Amino acid sequence: MTRRLLGIALLAGLTGVWSLLPPPARQLGSVPPPLGSPVHGVFHVHTDRSDGGGSIDDVAEAAARAGLQFVVVTDHGDGTRPPEPPAYRSGALVIDAVEISTNQGHLVALGLGEAPYRLGGDGRDVVEDVHRLGGFAVAAHPDSARRSLRWSAWDQPIDALEWLNGDSEWRDEPRSQIARLALTYLLRSPESLGRVLDRPDATLARWDALTAARRIVAVAGSDAHARLRLVGEGAQASRTDALALRVPGYEAVFRAFSIGLQGTVLSGDAAADSAAVLGALTAGRVYSVIDAAATPGALRFEASSGNLTAAAGDALPIDGPVRLQVRIHAPSTARIVLVQDGRRLEPVAGTWLDRVVEAVPAVYRVEVELPGAPGQPPVPWMLSNPIYVGREDPSGQAEPRASAEQSGAVTPLGADIAEWAIEHSEGSDAALDEGRGLSGGVQAQIRYAISGAESSHPYAAAAVPLPDGLAGFARLRFRIGADRPMRVSVQLRVPASETGERWQRSVYVADVTRDVSIDLDDLRPFKDTSEQLPPLDLVRDLLFVVDTVNTASGSSGLFWIEGLGGEVRSGP
Repeated sequence: MTRRLLGIALLAGLTGVWSLLPPPARQLGSVPPPLGSPVHGVFHVHTDRSDGGGSIDDVAEAAARAGLQFVVVTDHGDGTRPPEPPAYRSGALVIDAVEISTNQGHLVALGLGEAPYRLGGDGRDVVEDVHRLGGFAVAAHPDSARRSLRWSAWDQPIDALEWLNGDSEWRDEPRSQIARLALTYLLRSPESLGRVLDRPDATLARWDALTAARRIVAVAGSDAHARLRLVGEGAQASRTDALALRVPGYEAVFRAFSIGLQGTVLSGDAAADSAAVLGALTAGRVYSVIDAAATPGALRFEASSGNLTAAAGDALPIDGPVRLQVRIHAPSTARIVLVQDGRRLEPVAGTWLDRVVEAVPAVYRVEVELPGAPGQPPVPWMLSNPIYVGREDPSGQAEPRASAEQSGAVTPLGADIAEWAIEHSEGSDAALDEGRGLSGGVQAQIRYAISGAESSHPYAAAAVPLPDGLAGFARLRFRIGADRPMRVSVQLRVPASETGERWQRSVYVADVTRDVSIDLDDLRPFKDTSEQLPPLDLVRDLLFVVDTVNTASGSSGLFWIEGLGGEVRSGP
């Protein structure tokens, strides 16, 4: 009797789990020739070089099993680790990139070589450094439930954003949905992961607003870790892999959704193919597919005007009527939606759209809807990047914030270097010398040695006394150089407590002395402050700080400053 009851209970349990299963992904067959041979891969993957659960070889093997041609690995780092050269592993092309932590969230840098110093600190500084070093800056997981991960520096000239992020999507789900995912994962892993995807309305609206001013590429980021921490986040979570499960697995994540490259052909040469993949991705010739709903999806989006043509990511000059054409490999129930300047136009059922639109400047992109797609609201099954109609230069960087004042008179500050002071942490050291710059002016030369014990937060700084504060000043001006590329944090200090309150702005320094101007309204709080902007009348010290945000522990070097002054605020 007991065995019979147990059998009935087991059958009931299995029946219950079976009823919860998401439908299997629809298999669409071969992609028709007009769409070419799609190149599909995944973007944003972590390995055991940072917080992932598997090796690069594990990732490549999983990508190959999932039928993907490439994978972009983005382990956490500060840019100083030389990237692995691109290579085919298990038949999948592996491209190495890096995810950098900033004060305003995480940033993925593509095409970045070995950085000469640590990249970190304010998001604006990291974006600036990535661009200086020839990289492509992608704002990571803007919808993350964790504030420290969520990109928030939207006023900075990023090149791309993640419109969808696999790690973020499950974090806002109710416990019932997470429990359902846990029950069905082993039976239909990709489809179970796909079920937690939702349409990120806020991020798509933000993207549409940004593309109104300049080109911003959107990409779906898998953010695969294959490592589920059992002890939560923080220090405990890194104690040992024994406290983590390798779920969701790489292959399951890779089969949930992917990115496709329009018009890209791979040759088998890793270096050339890596350049082709990154070239297509950074140009915006990339679309996203929710494979957990139907696979393989393919999309081609093109536009023409007169004799001119353009593909996704391109600008199309207007030379007569504008014709938009979309071809997709999809179920017959799919609907193609053109999005014009963020406004959804009337959907078209089927796998082909051919529409002539008004010959006026506008930004067009494509979403493909599929009945039964997961999410509330449903996530787009496929999503393209835009074509910028009537936009001559969609890739132009954002204009810098204009100053409200005209240039005012410059008042020398800290002219007597003998009054400057040296400050440093225990174990670090610094010294101050007076010299002459190339122009013959007085030059403050700061030699520093940063402690090798990073846990003690080592730093070295030169402190310039400002007994009268900076009331009435608009900006700081000075000339600065160093014996190597680095960053120096320029800080204002108010003696409000034992350690004081500080506001800072990091500046890039190289081996060529250069002029620097810092708008005082651009300084941001260093840690906790009572006010967002420094109370200039209460400022008593100007600091030039070298610390381990951008400088490796155990480092030593030299930087110099000359012509320090404050520009008086003019106008009302």
